[in-house]
Amino acid sequence: MDDEQLARTELDELYRKFSSSSQGLSTAQAASQLKLSGPNIISKARGESQLKAFFKSFSSMMAVLLWVSGVIAIFAGMSELGVAIWTVNVINGLFSFWQEFAAKKATDSLMKLLPTYAHVYRDGKLQQIDATQLVPGDIFSVQAGNSVSADARIIESDELEVDESALTGESLLVSKSSAFAKGAGKFAYSNLVYAGTTVASGSGLAIALATGMKTEFGQIARLTQSTKQVDSPLHLELNRLTRQLSIIAVSIGILFFLAAVFFVKNPIAKSFIFALGMIVAFIPEGLLPTVTLSLAQAVQRMARKNALVKNLNSVETLGETTVIATDKTGTLTQNQMTINHVWTKESEYEVTGEGYVKNGQIREKNKPIHLGRHPALKQLITIASLDNDTEVQPAKSLKDRPKIIGTPTEASLVILAQKSGIDLADLKQALPRIHELTFDSRRQRMSTIHQASDGKRLILTKGALDFVLAVTDRILDHGVERAITDDDKTEILAANRRYAGDGLRSLAFAYRSFEDDSDPKTYHVSNCEQHLIFVGLAAMSDPPRPEIYEAIRKAHAAGIKIIMVTGDSELTAKSIATRIGLVSESARVVTGAELSKMTTDQLKDALAGEIIFARVAPEQKYQIVTALQSMGHIVASTGDGVNDAPALKKANIGVAMGVTGTDVAKDAADMILTDDNFASIVAAIEEGRVVYADIQKFLLYILNSNLPEAVPSVLFLLSGGTIPLSLTVMQILTVDLGTDMLPALGLGAEKIEAGVMDQPPRDRHAHLLTKNLLLKAFAWYGLWGSIISTAAYFFANWTFGWPGQALVSSGGDYRKATTMTLAGIVFFQIAAALNARTQRTSVFKIGVFSNYHIDFGILFEILLLLLLMYVPFLQNLFQTGPLNSNEWLLLACIPVPMVLLEEARKALVRKYRHAS
Repeated sequence: MDDEQLARTELDELYRKFSSSSQGLSTAQAASQLKLSGPNIISKARGESQLKAFFKSFSSMMAVLLWVSGVIAIFAGMSELGVAIWTVNVINGLFSFWQEFAAKKATDSLMKLLPTYAHVYRDGKLQQIDATQLVPGDIFSVQAGNSVSADARIIESDELEVDESALTGESLLVSKSSAFAKGAGKFAYSNLVYAGTTVASGSGLAIALATGMKTEFGQIARLTQSTKQVDSPLHLELNRLTRQLSIIAVSIGILFFLAAVFFVKNPIAKSFIFALGMIVAFIPEGLLPTVTLSLAQAVQRMARKNALVKNLNSVETLGETTVIATDKTGTLTQNQMTINHVWTKESEYEVTGEGYVKNGQIREKNKPIHLGRHPALKQLITIASLDNDTEVQPAKSLKDRPKIIGTPTEASLVILAQKSGIDLADLKQALPRIHELTFDSRRQRMSTIHQASDGKRLILTKGALDFVLAVTDRILDHGVERAITDDDKTEILAANRRYAGDGLRSLAFAYRSFEDDSDPKTYHVSNCEQHLIFVGLAAMSDPPRPEIYEAIRKAHAAGIKIIMVTGDSELTAKSIATRIGLVSESARVVTGAELSKMTTDQLKDALAGEIIFARVAPEQKYQIVTALQSMGHIVASTGDGVNDAPALKKANIGVAMGVTGTDVAKDAADMILTDDNFASIVAAIEEGRVVYADIQKFLLYILNSNLPEAVPSVLFLLSGGTIPLSLTVMQILTVDLGTDMLPALGLGAEKIEAGVMDQPPRDRHAHLLTKNLLLKAFAWYGLWGSIISTAAYFFANWTFGWPGQALVSSGGDYRKATTMTLAGIVFFQIAAALNARTQRTSVFKIGVFSNYHIDFGILFEILLLLLLMYVPFLQNLFQTGPLNSNEWLLLACIPVPMVLLEEARKALVRKYRHAS
């Protein structure tokens, strides 16, 4: 049976279907049924084992390349080099594994939406059992504050209201009763409740219809688990970059091996070692750990901005985002209902302030009112205060929110009363409640009956306008009760339509007094809710977050499209979206019903323009994300409910809410917002863009030393061996894994360069290694680095008597010459680190020493160089020697002209860009 059939079927027939009765199942029946249906649990998809995740950290394409390089080095007799390369790989793999393991532990949680226990009738007695033992056919109780344990049909209800937002995305509570009624949407049956939803108020009995993975909750979880995780663009791009660099390095190595054998006439073994040096020179061994550490730094920064990232590579994916598919409630809005307007026959009033705090007032024509001069308004507030079962508890601290015990709608009425100045305690004492006619979905009204001081009884009613008007025949007009006319009704309906057009939800209020001393138990809807006096309307909304306006402006300026995908109504969705600047008035609103009839091409055409999706089902949100991805978009999808989980997992970057989000949503997401704030997504996107720019800075910084590292081999080859190798393989590794690392990491701590969010998202087909970057690394930085390091080598030989004597090729003088080459590269890299901090901005503008991470990295470079020069053990290992004062003076002069030269280039770029 489908939901509608289950909702319409007579209870006796349902009892027969599940071999149950109004007294529930017997213990034997339940045990038998448990064998058929299985335990009432949501099975968790089997995740990747820790062992597999551990080894995965050591098997990326770059890591494999380094493993192979280490093997070749050891095979060539350079065991120190091989061990050094492997050590770097191990350290990076362990670090990468630990970062992602820690992030997973911070967010990994078991399914907690299903309660631990259920109260079930077994053998005719109410018993407490483990909720996992609940089976179809069980009769169980539902109580305020508890989650619902299974999809079920209501048998009895008492003021039962359920929060279904985890499934539907709608923020309004839903009234439930044993009577059948159908509203709009998939879960809109008044006598059905669903697993994973929460009872907000009231109580009842229900018969379980489905448990575990057969519930709606379970079906969505299964869809989530069957969705494959998409590789991040950064992961794919790093693999591509590794292939590119590997091909370049190996090709150069082969070329120089052949040249060494056939041109220089070196032995094959020696030529092989020579070629290996060239390969090592062109493989950026420090790139992988640098990228990993940079992503880890970004994760920490994002955590401080309320965004917890579960996977390192997800950081950069955020920077490529072209579309954000976002929910409304709690993300764009504050998830706090607020009364904005009150309408009576006397006047229309504006209510200032937002949220569940007394931070505003009631105003008429922009002036504060005196409640005693507005009898209809006073009567409406009296009804709102007394026909109300909700309590608002003040926040315990500035960091906390007020706590509501009851419903958001009634909480907004409590705050309205506080803003009016009425003393709620005195009012309740003056008009004590003696009976309540609870709200139900059929009549859409709630009424309370009170004892007045004059001996009369007073009935106070609130509810949906159409249903309240249906039982009124009078109206309160300037303190006078008179017959209601068609013109009055036209005026009331016009006001209601105006509020609805603004995305506001209206409640109508009415009352009457009567003389009756009968037993309150005899009060029924039929004899109480009639001949009422209409008082007015209160219009309410869920206010937008204050920071949302700037966040949306920033996202639009960055070329990011924002699409609202919500379970709320069309009017509410569009009103909020236009008010906060998400879309223009001409934006199209597509409902879930309309979406279900669209073809894929029609959906893509609709997505090309301004669009809002309202009242969507879970699989439809997934459908929207899929369509956007097929259009070439990088999609970030937000959500908090079970219904959002499939789309969160399908999206390139799934963003779950940390405060209101369900565990299913958090498990499916790549990032969790600890403040549920859309503005935090935009801040995270900005960080993601910065990370990509940082990785390109790393590439530029790391690659610019490749040419200076390779030039010694080129000179050796072209001179037929006359010019000895001015840099050993271990010295090359010193640059790649030692002196380069910390300054490169310091680049990741650089402040965000102006304009990063004023550019469109990076083209997904663009690559990290571009022609411009290669030209800049090799033809600009690399060229200068090669000239300087080579000059340093010949300067050292000049002090030994060259050119009158041959270039040194062995002994202490040779070590000193190679040390000078190494030091020349290091001091050039000091300038390169400062130059790479910005793409166009002058380093003098931001402060040469304003990044202490880079300053520390530079000091580390110099300290390492000193250790290599003056520690005997390291001298022998790295073939180095001490330098004299003249040589140190020459080295110290290198960074200054290099920085000034780059500043001149940046000035020309700024001038050219400004002119264009």
